[in-house]
Amino acid sequence: MTGSAQRPLLFLDVDGPLIPFGATPRQRPDGYPTYRTGATPGKPESNPLLSRIDPALGSRLTALGCDLVWATTWMDEANDCIAPWLGLPELPVVAWPEPAYDDELDRWDRLHWKTRLLVDRAAGRTFVWVDDEITGADRAWVAAHHPGPALLHRVDPAQGLTDADFAALDAWLRANR
Repeated sequence: MTGSAQRPLLFLDVDGPLIPFGATPRQRPDGYPTYRTGATPGKPESNPLLSRIDPALGSRLTALGCDLVWATTWMDEANDCIAPWLGLPELPVVAWPEPAYDDELDRWDRLHWKTRLLVDRAAGRTFVWVDDEITGADRAWVAAHHPGPALLHRVDPAQGLTDADFAALDAWLRANR
């Protein structure tokens, strides 16, 4: 298949988009909602914040019609713990370099350390990157260096993915298939 005939990729971060964090008591006086699911995560004790992930997000992500890819420091643990919680199959995982990626060019360009790696992984395919740390510098760099359509969608980490986020993702994907 050529790049234009393939489904778009959706690179998905976990902390922030799926697990909301950082809200002040004033923003969330009752704290974050918690959820239960029939699925048993592989290592539920590995992160007590897993219960903040709304299990309904799995079907909403699948409905976007993308090839989902974990783009998170959770790496393979995302498949062990989070995919079952969301009712998702095992997903591809972006392998980050060891030790933690620290490129002098990224610091110079004020890029997120994931940006160049995700553009490389996309290899010209249409993609969406959902993360809570995306900046204008990342968007400008991707626009200049990625030959296909790309949406870098920043999620408010205090809220996680919302209806408005899904509406924006769906509209962009419909326009860029």
